[in-house]
Amino acid sequence: MTTAGQGTRVLVLNSGSSSVKYQLLDMRDASRLAVGLVERIGEETSRLKHTPLATGGAAREQNGPIADHAAALKAVAAELAVDGLGLDSPELAAIGHRVVHGGLKFSAPTVITDEVMAEIERLVPVAPLHNPANITGIRTAQALRPDLPQVAVFDTAFHTTMPESAARYAIDVETADAHRIRRYGFHGTSHAYVSRETAKLLGKAPEDVNVIVLHLGNGASASAVRGGRCVDTSMGLTPLEGLVMGTRSGDIDPAVTFHLNRVAGMSVDEIDVLLNKKSGLVGLCGDNDMREIRRRCDEGDERAQLAFDIYIHRLKKYIGGYYAVLGKVDAIAFTAGVGENAAPVREAAIAGLEELGLAVDGELNAVRSDRPRLISPEYARVAVAAVPTDEELEIAQQTYALVRAGQQF
Repeated sequence: MTTAGQGTRVLVLNSGSSSVKYQLLDMRDASRLAVGLVERIGEETSRLKHTPLATGGAAREQNGPIADHAAALKAVAAELAVDGLGLDSPELAAIGHRVVHGGLKFSAPTVITDEVMAEIERLVPVAPLHNPANITGIRTAQALRPDLPQVAVFDTAFHTTMPESAARYAIDVETADAHRIRRYGFHGTSHAYVSRETAKLLGKAPEDVNVIVLHLGNGASASAVRGGRCVDTSMGLTPLEGLVMGTRSGDIDPAVTFHLNRVAGMSVDEIDVLLNKKSGLVGLCGDNDMREIRRRCDEGDERAQLAFDIYIHRLKKYIGGYYAVLGKVDAIAFTAGVGENAAPVREAAIAGLEELGLAVDGELNAVRSDRPRLISPEYARVAVAAVPTDEELEIAQQTYALVRAGQQF
């Protein structure tokens, strides 16, 4: 049995296949005490960058081989200890883990037990790149603090409220059920956080607002949120479906895979790499950085302009489609790296949708800010907003709320 720590701090861990991102937060005021990143784990060129925000100190870096996730987390713990924020502190209440795939079983943050770990492992076939890394991070953290609650916060959880009409694919039901084939959706912590922040920006409760959230980063997804609950989302069984992304194709005729296999002689693995890592913006024009693509567009580069146009065309289709799904839309919220910072993307995505009550104010849209803000004119029937996402804070809040419920695990 583990017992929630009596403190107010939560360590958030996001373990990737060769990286660990982390933040230590004090939940009394949601302040960040430290942030950091360990990257290139398992290579000779590993790097740990740690920033002690609580002390206002300068960022520190370690460069050199870090063999595995266990060594990475031990190095993180040592850096935190230098600042008096060690993992042995009684102020640490819990450790929250981002877990990409929770399937249908996990619709809320969950204290990690042996049974929970077994289910996360059973989901590896539908998240082969992500869940194994998440599992490694959890086991390493458990070894460092076996007495402390470890909480899984699932990317898919927010989307479990989708009706079957949105979540089901139109394939044989028995085959789909046998192999867990359905739309799960991802970026759920971001969509949950941004939809609530958008309601707050409008001065309304989440249950009184319908929002289309556009999470536009290197990975990109859209969601239709009715009254605080997701009713549709663009990513599916995997993060490949939906919008045009940095290196992923998004929506594509499934028969393309058969064609490439039969006509081009490509293997399933080669097609997998093509669609996930060599498609999207990088496949269309050789760049997946929207800043570089816009620079090339401004210089008259036709390939970059076509890539941008395809990206925007797909965005418009989802905006229109989710408008139809919701029936009534109060706001559209742009978030993540591109959504928060690329004014030309926001302007182009909304252009021509005036009949839907949508418009962007050029001056408001051009303002750079790390605060949630409206970028639509006062006369617009539907608000358009740029809302910075904060997935780490969302994970920390869900983790802290769970462990502070007075439970023993």
